[in-house]
Amino acid sequence: MTIRKLGIFIIGGAVVLVTLIITGISYYQATHFNRSVSINGTNVGGMTAETALKKLQALVLKNKVYIGNTLVLNEKDTKTGFSSSDLSEIRGLLKKQWTWWPSAAEKSYVLVPSKVDQYRRKILKNKVAAEIAMLDKKLKAPKDAQALLSNGRILVSKSVNGDQLDPVELLKDYSRQEFNSEIHLKAVRLKPLAENSQTVENEKKKLQELMQRKVNYKVQSTTYTLAASQFIKNAAVSKNMKYSVDPSDIASKITAINRSQSTLNKNFLFKTHSGSVISVHGQSYGWALDVQAETKRIRNAFERGEQSISAYNVYGVGYSTYGIGYHTTANHGIGNTYAEVSIKDQRIWIYQNGKLKVTTNVVTGRHNTHEDTPKGLWYIMYKQSPSTLVGSEVGSPHYSVKVSYWAPFTLSGCGFHDAYWRKNWAPDAYINQGSGGCVNTPPKVMKQVYDTLTQNEPVVIY
Repeated sequence: MTIRKLGIFIIGGAVVLVTLIITGISYYQATHFNRSVSINGTNVGGMTAETALKKLQALVLKNKVYIGNTLVLNEKDTKTGFSSSDLSEIRGLLKKQWTWWPSAAEKSYVLVPSKVDQYRRKILKNKVAAEIAMLDKKLKAPKDAQALLSNGRILVSKSVNGDQLDPVELLKDYSRQEFNSEIHLKAVRLKPLAENSQTVENEKKKLQELMQRKVNYKVQSTTYTLAASQFIKNAAVSKNMKYSVDPSDIASKITAINRSQSTLNKNFLFKTHSGSVISVHGQSYGWALDVQAETKRIRNAFERGEQSISAYNVYGVGYSTYGIGYHTTANHGIGNTYAEVSIKDQRIWIYQNGKLKVTTNVVTGRHNTHEDTPKGLWYIMYKQSPSTLVGSEVGSPHYSVKVSYWAPFTLSGCGFHDAYWRKNWAPDAYINQGSGGCVNTPPKVMKQVYDTLTQNEPVVIY
């Protein structure tokens, strides 16, 4: 054999040998996992799909859960749930991780068994969530940076780190390890919102927008323009970008409006039938703002961006809890429909829209026994026909009398009614023979009086 032929033979042999080696390695790689490959936390390096399946089937789920280095749950062992029907999935992972040449790169795969372990998926996961929540109760919560309106200035508070665990991240980690023999969760802590975060920037913009707002607040015919820059000194923005406004200055303003404009328990100027102007004290008649409720409405208006609202929560006293007279501004708040009672003249005048409809002599409360008809500004509580009056007065501690018409104006039982039993209608009868406080009206004119009076109509007694 010549040297040339010998060289060709050696080279050919080497090529064949290399080809056999490459073919062998390629076959091995195609049928075996690389050495640093794991399925559900179990190393299957160097194994075939069949061998890996057997290892996974034989595996016992210890159901031990660690957070960091701390064992937080140690539950009863369960099985993985792998079966022969999972072989095709494992072969799929084998093909997925395949490389031409053996690789030491770590690769971790999660494979859901055909017979899913519901204990791991539901019960244990819920226990882990409860354990995290219980641990967090004992740990310091982080404090987010936040844009705040403080004393009229927009500031940003600093963030403060805490010790609490991040339940969202830990449960995500749990899901990745759901079918591992043991579950080792990384102790991820909740991170506070940073001062330079976009969320804080958005909060600042929201507060700047708030400070430009104005609310026109109408009380009767008067409108007050309330600027946020003047009446909101402290505010914040929640995580869902909702305002939280301190209403203290708003409440002070509504209190001042109420003090100057409300009529409840105040004196009213009144022009009598004779033309003289007197002052009568508001008794049941009058209204006032519910400062707390109205403050809340105005605060909400600022927060929602409403530009105009009218007073709504108005209250009064007596038979009606709504403020009687709120919708009346004429005639110093009494209006032009009212009943006028003069104790001195022992006479009444009833007006509708400024026109006298009926006038008659009456007998008011008995003076010598201090049962005088109470002076002041009242209102007709209701009307009833017929009616039975029950009460007491000097000389008759327990009376019950039927009348044809009854229009009370005090909760104590004073009102207009007919008095068929009365014989003395003289101008001075009230002094010694007056009523128990009511306005006795002659039967012949009482129907007209009754028909002219309306519920909530002012009653001026002087």
